[in-house]
Amino acid sequence: MHVDKDKELARRLAQIEAMGGPERTARQHEMGKWTARERIAYLLDPETFEEIGAHVQHRSTRFGMSTVDAPADGVVTGFGRIDGRLVYVFAQDFTVLGGSLGEMHAAKIQRVQDLALKAGVPIIGLNDSGGARIQEGVDALNGYGEIFKRNTWSSGVIPQITVIMGPSAGGAVYSPALTDVIIMVKHTAQMFITGPQVIQTVTGETVSAEALGGAEAHLRRSGVAHLVAADDGQALDLVRRLLSFLPQNWMEQPPVRPSDDPVGRVEMALSSVIPEDPNKPYNVLEVIARIVDGGDFFELQKGYADNLVVGLGRIGGRSVGLVANQPRVLAGTLDINASDKLARFVRFLDAFNIPVITLVDTPGYLPGTAQEYGGIIRHGAKVLYAYAEATVPKVTLILRKAYGGAYLAMCSRSLGADLVFAWPSAEIAVMGPEGAANIIFRREIESSDDPVQARSAKADEYRQLFANPYVAASRGYIDSVIDPAATRGHLAQALMVLYNKRDDRVRRRHGNMPV
Repeated sequence: MHVDKDKELARRLAQIEAMGGPERTARQHEMGKWTARERIAYLLDPETFEEIGAHVQHRSTRFGMSTVDAPADGVVTGFGRIDGRLVYVFAQDFTVLGGSLGEMHAAKIQRVQDLALKAGVPIIGLNDSGGARIQEGVDALNGYGEIFKRNTWSSGVIPQITVIMGPSAGGAVYSPALTDVIIMVKHTAQMFITGPQVIQTVTGETVSAEALGGAEAHLRRSGVAHLVAADDGQALDLVRRLLSFLPQNWMEQPPVRPSDDPVGRVEMALSSVIPEDPNKPYNVLEVIARIVDGGDFFELQKGYADNLVVGLGRIGGRSVGLVANQPRVLAGTLDINASDKLARFVRFLDAFNIPVITLVDTPGYLPGTAQEYGGIIRHGAKVLYAYAEATVPKVTLILRKAYGGAYLAMCSRSLGADLVFAWPSAEIAVMGPEGAANIIFRREIESSDDPVQARSAKADEYRQLFANPYVAASRGYIDSVIDPAATRGHLAQALMVLYNKRDDRVRRRHGNMPV
């Protein structure tokens, strides 16, 4: 029988374009979700998407699959551009077999993973899937394993960004967890290893899918999510903004954006941001906003371990990563979650040639049995490892408190900071003045007529003698005590002289990071 090739091509292309068909597309829209093609069209620069594998079909014949039509096998893959820069992308389409992952679906994802790694460009995954395709059994499971392997090969080589835009359950959650940044959409995205029904059967607990694995749960409780969006469009906008700070791969420098904000800008407000009372909190975000270009700070993991702030900004048009203790939450102490948040972020910055600026104001580690039993020693060691291992430019600014082990952990000179600055308000000591006075002057305080007043006086004496930046500066642990108003200029100069930093280390297979 003669087949009109042009008509057959047109038929197939129409089928692929429609994916799950008008009824399922309408249902997707009713849930507040876009289709895979709509998401890609919004994410990429107009008319830059080139699809790969559009005609791929599943090969399963079991459980009635031989009669099931699955256009593009439920995943759209290809490449395009964002702000003119090449990226690879895959988008699962829930309108086709619930976006489930089978052998060929997985092969398409693996294909763009391989191509992105070879090209040295970011890869973006738009996940909306019911999980492994049960009808394909072990072939589906093998597909996940191949994807995980490629996630690991790409780690630290190219940026990997995942957007969770629908369900993601079981093995499907591990690929996102292996990527650099996870963005989740409120109300439509869920991630969990075992769903609510299994949990109820096994443990008797009753929990909804949203409470168990929704965006807010993973932003505020588990720390799995880095960013949360109100809808699909906002999530894809966040991807574009994130990429603007990142290089294409580990061998390139991040892009430079023109800035009309003078690098030597003087900010008089910084001279009064630190309260006179050393125990009074303030918002470190006010400091960050006055340091970065135009006050533009892209915070990550906001809502999780808020005693520590991490995020991306620019100084003089160049990308920087900022790590800062937040005195208004738990007094800026370091705890288990903050340690994990910090270590992961510093390693991300180091992987992609982004300098680290650390703003220090911490009285130490959060005390308590929950922290000790939870392994604060092990988790805190991750911070030490991440900073000491990092070879990118590292600049530290001590704003106020820097006590004990936490002083060392927050990128001290000892851990490899290239330049260390301090404001005149900095207090650097083994412990806080009050605690130190209780130990050093215990007998004098106890024998005084007014122990409370004596303790306060001795704490002030200790602060003047030891807990100030000039003692550390005299030992060479601080390079300069600077005027807070001139902070931006000092940081810009430091980054400029460190731009071509080279830091060779002993050759080895890899270290054994505490995890």
